[in-house]
Amino acid sequence: MKKVLFKNILPLLGLLLIISTSSLAQSVVSVQVQAANANTTISKHIYGHFSEHLGRCIYDGFWVKENAQVPKQDRIRLDIVEALKKIQIPNLRWPGGCFADEYHWRDGIGIRSQRPKMINTNWGNVTEDNSFGTHEFLELCTLLNCEPYITGNVGSGTVEEMSKWVEYLNFDGLSPMTVIRKQNGREKPWNVHFWGVGNESWGCGGNMTADFYADQYKRYAGFTKNYPGASLKRIASGANTDDYNWTETMMKKVGPWMMWGLTLHYYTVPKTWGDKGSATSFDESEYFTTMKKTLFMEELVTKHSTIMDQYDPEKKVALVVDEWGIWTNVEPGTNPGFLFQQNSLRDALIAGTNLNIFNNHADRVKMANLAQTVNVLQSIILTEGDKMVLTPTYHVFDLFKVHQEAKLLPVQFVSPDYVNGKEKIPALNISASKDSNGVVHITLVNLDPNKSINLRTALQTINWSKVEGLVLSSSKITDINSFENPDFVKPVIFNGAKKEAGDLVVNLPAKSIVQLTLK
Repeated sequence: MKKVLFKNILPLLGLLLIISTSSLAQSVVSVQVQAANANTTISKHIYGHFSEHLGRCIYDGFWVKENAQVPKQDRIRLDIVEALKKIQIPNLRWPGGCFADEYHWRDGIGIRSQRPKMINTNWGNVTEDNSFGTHEFLELCTLLNCEPYITGNVGSGTVEEMSKWVEYLNFDGLSPMTVIRKQNGREKPWNVHFWGVGNESWGCGGNMTADFYADQYKRYAGFTKNYPGASLKRIASGANTDDYNWTETMMKKVGPWMMWGLTLHYYTVPKTWGDKGSATSFDESEYFTTMKKTLFMEELVTKHSTIMDQYDPEKKVALVVDEWGIWTNVEPGTNPGFLFQQNSLRDALIAGTNLNIFNNHADRVKMANLAQTVNVLQSIILTEGDKMVLTPTYHVFDLFKVHQEAKLLPVQFVSPDYVNGKEKIPALNISASKDSNGVVHITLVNLDPNKSINLRTALQTINWSKVEGLVLSSSKITDINSFENPDFVKPVIFNGAKKEAGDLVVNLPAKSIVQLTLK
C-alpha cells in the first residue's frame, strides 16, 4: 500500500515543484479584459465531439459486445456515457468522416441479425455488421443528453436516400418512412436539427471541385425538408485547411440563404503525413514544431472568416471546425487503419489552445468537433477491456466547459515569446467569459515548457473578491495517463493567482493549462 501511495503522489509533487518555481519566469505581462464589450455568446457547440465508424471508436468503444463485463444499456457502454455527461458534451457527430460517404443508412435499421454487412474500405477493410445504426446512435445521444449531428452520404448516395433519412428521423405524420420507423420501435420522430451534407467532398467524399460540390449541395439541401419541430441546420462540406477558394466559392454560389454552417478541417501533424511522429516519444524541438502548427488554426479561422464576412456580414453562416486535433502515428503493434494513439500533456496544451482560439472567434465559429471521442486520434477516452482512461485532453474539456453559452469577454495582451533555436511562437493564449450568473472565468495556456509567465490583469467593471483556480500540468510534456496509472495527469487546485491592488495577479506555470473563477 505504501508503495502505491508513493507512486501516485510523484506526479503531484512534480507539479507542485513546477508551480512554485519562479526563477525562470519572464517579465510581467499586462492583460486587459474588456468586460464592457460582452456581446458575443460562446456557443456550447464549440465543445462538440466526433465519432466515426473507425477502429475502436464505435465498436469496442461506445458499443460493446453483449457479454462485455462493463455497465451498459443494451450495448452502449455507460461509464463512457457518464464521463461525457460530466463535461457536458453538447453534440456528437456521426457516422463519419470518410465513412459517411459510403454509409447507406437503411443497412443500419431493423432487426440487427438481419442487417447486411459491409466492408469499411476507408479504415482497415474490416467488416461492418451495422449493429450500430440510426436507432442506436440516437439512443446514445439521448443518454448523453446531447444533440446529434448526422453527416449524410453525398459521395456514393443519392438525393432520395438523404431526403428519406431526414423524413425517417423528423416527420411525425403518415408516410412510408414513418411506417418503417414505427415498425422498428420508434413512434415519435427524433427531430434532428444538425445535418451535414457530405464530408470532405474535395477528397474522400467524392474528389469534387468547389464549383461542382456547390451545385450538388444545393440539390441535396433543396430535397432535405424542414418538418414541424425540426428545422434543419444544414452544414456544407467546407475547406481542407487553407483552401480559401473553396470557402469563397461556397459563400458566393450558396450563401447564407441555404446553409447554416460551412466546415473547416485541420489536423495538427507533428512531422509529415508520411511519418507523423510519435504520440509519446518526442523532443522539445518536435514539440515546438507541433505547437507552431497548432497555432496555424488562428490564421485559418481568421482568413476563412474574412472571406465569409464579404458575403455574409451579418455572420449568419457558422464556421464549423468539425474535425480538428493532433494526428500522430498509431501506437506500435496496433492496426494502422484504426488510428489508435496515446494522449499526452502536449495534446492537452493543443486542446486548450484551439478551444481558446474558437472562443475568441465565437462570432463566427459556432460549432467544432474534436476528432475523435474514444480510441481514435486525439481521444478524450481510451478503453481496454473493462478498463477506461480519461486522457489529459478530457480534463481540458472539463476545465473549459465553464465557457459554454457564456458571454465572451475580449482579452488584449502581448504574449511573451517561446523561443526554440532561431524560431519563436507566442507562449501565451487566453480566453475569458462571463456566465449567466455574472461569474467570470478565464482559461490560460502557457506553451513554453521551460518558463513560467507572470501576469497582471486589470478587471475594470468586474466585481469580484476572490479567485479560485485549477491547473493541469505535469513534470514532462510526454506524460500520459495509462491503464496502469490513469490519474497521472489530472487537474489540481491552483494557488498561483491572487487579488492585488484590485488587479488579478497570476504566476502561470510552464507547460500548463489554468482555469480561473472570479467570484
